[in-house]
Amino acid sequence: MLEKKTPERLEIINDIDVEELASSAQFFLGQAIQYQQLMMMYDCAIKEVRTKLEVLNTEMSLRYQRNPIEYINCRIKKPVSIVRKLQRKGLPATVETLESNAINDIAGIRVICAFIDDIYSIANMLIRQDDITLIDKKDYIKNPKANGYRSLHLIVEVPVFFSDQTRNMRVEVQIRTIAMDFWASLEHQLKYKKQVDNETEIVEELRQCAETIAATDERMLKIRNQINGKDSGTLQPESDPIPLLEKFSLSTNG
Repeated sequence: MLEKKTPERLEIINDIDVEELASSAQFFLGQAIQYQQLMMMYDCAIKEVRTKLEVLNTEMSLRYQRNPIEYINCRIKKPVSIVRKLQRKGLPATVETLESNAINDIAGIRVICAFIDDIYSIANMLIRQDDITLIDKKDYIKNPKANGYRSLHLIVEVPVFFSDQTRNMRVEVQIRTIAMDFWASLEHQLKYKKQVDNETEIVEELRQCAETIAATDERMLKIRNQINGKDSGTLQPESDPIPLLEKFSLSTNG
């Protein structure tokens, strides 16, 4: 499975950004080694969770002859973003603060699926694994944000085994459809524009587009279910995919 590559976004640095960069530099210069070690641990946690997702995708490909996961993107939060978030929370910018899990999304994985029910199936399979602990769940698909944003957010904790210790590391996993990701990318561009004419109108247009995209996702799911011979295209987010897998396994082994 290929990882989608996106070009780096260029930003104009204003005076506030320069101050933030200086603050970040002062913090990380003072604790450079500790910070690098911690980021290495987060990077390893991403590898652990990504491998689990890729294994699930491979298994589903064999059992259902299709990949529920289209692609996966990973990232470590940038130093400036980390310091900015700590400042918003009123917390000291130290490695000790980061080690206390004051920020849950330093390590992030974005999983892009074809259909809405794939989102919940992959999420359920992931969090049921013995070494995965679900810390938090925010369902912006069932409860979209006011601007129209939709995605399933999970904060999970996974043990990472190093040469001299085992650390439980947190990773944010965002799972969404291709259409949801397309909308989020455009909304992200709008958010970081310094000056936009008719911003209120554009925001409303984006919200309406989000509704249209959500309806299209539901229609595509219904069409897929009709093709597969299913009577109902209604999404059941809490449905358990495991019995379906067991049924499939019994039918193929019989």
